[in-house]
Amino acid sequence: MQRVAFKMQLLEGCEAEYKKRHEALWPELKALLKKAGIKDYSIFLDEETNALIGYLTIEDKTKLEALPNEPVMKKWWAYMKDMMETNKDNSPVSVRLQEVFYLP
Repeated sequence: MQRVAFKMQLLEGCEAEYKKRHEALWPELKALLKKAGIKDYSIFLDEETNALIGYLTIEDKTKLEALPNEPVMKKWWAYMKDMMETNKDNSPVSVRLQEVFYLP
């Protein structure tokens, strides 16, 4: 199992709506993530900076890298782009974080 962590940037004033949309995660998106082998997926909010820190585990990182090609993923990004820093394709600006410590 591989651990992946990343950060994104939430726009100010969007905290409640971001949480609300994730509480109502689309079933087809949830199924896609599960099919890709994603487990233990969490997103944390740093309330001082509005940075979002994501963490997940996955067996095969190539499946994670294939998700941007999926239509439901593109649809989700378009739905979320009004609340986050995004790239031209609506994907969130995401920076992978380097693991420096792990206690199993």
